[in-house]
Amino acid sequence: MMNKVRNVLTQSQLFGGLPDEHLAEIENIAVPRRCGKGEMVFHDGDEGIGFYLVVAGIVNVYKLSSEGKEQILHIVGEGDTIGAVPVFSGESFPANARAVTPCHLLFFNREKFIRLITRQPSLTMNILALLSARLREFTVQVENLSLKEIPGRLASYLLDLAREQGNRDRIALNISKLQLAGLLGTGPESLSRALGSLKSKKLIEEKGSMIRLVNRALLEELAEKGKNTP
Repeated sequence: MMNKVRNVLTQSQLFGGLPDEHLAEIENIAVPRRCGKGEMVFHDGDEGIGFYLVVAGIVNVYKLSSEGKEQILHIVGEGDTIGAVPVFSGESFPANARAVTPCHLLFFNREKFIRLITRQPSLTMNILALLSARLREFTVQVENLSLKEIPGRLASYLLDLAREQGNRDRIALNISKLQLAGLLGTGPESLSRALGSLKSKKLIEEKGSMIRLVNRALLEELAEKGKNTP
């Protein structure tokens, strides 16, 4: 398992590129945590005393509306961090985090991690890159939810997923349709109709959890122009 942890640290955005001696220091302050499927990692409003890195499993980060409806903000997988932004800003967690699958996490205490940062300037640059990426994700998500119709949101998501998986035309949908609907701010029926629309227009082909991007150019046009009409 130690090899697994080191591999994930090496490939993560936050710790990637650091020399072995620095990774060893990071491992020394990491506290392993196991979460069962459906178990809460933290709740909205909990004190941000530390953050988590996912070694294995999937975690949903979400907000609850006043009616109790979940809006998924992030679906976090291996090598991703959870709760880093509020921890670095010294604030409480602004959302909930729940294990979608059984998870192996590493917890990093804020005070110990900040002491480590002061000795590793290269790690500070990684943190800035991570915070910038998080800001971009929220900006894109707000634009998608407020300006785009569901097919446009879906096209944007599939293109982003293709980029994450190496710009391939055949991508693996690594979350359930219910989770994808929550991420796009819609319901399962509306998502099913949007998928059907993209398939009928021969923009995509779907086989199980695999989706083939048949016409990337038209998908990009839909993602860009699929705005809600006033």
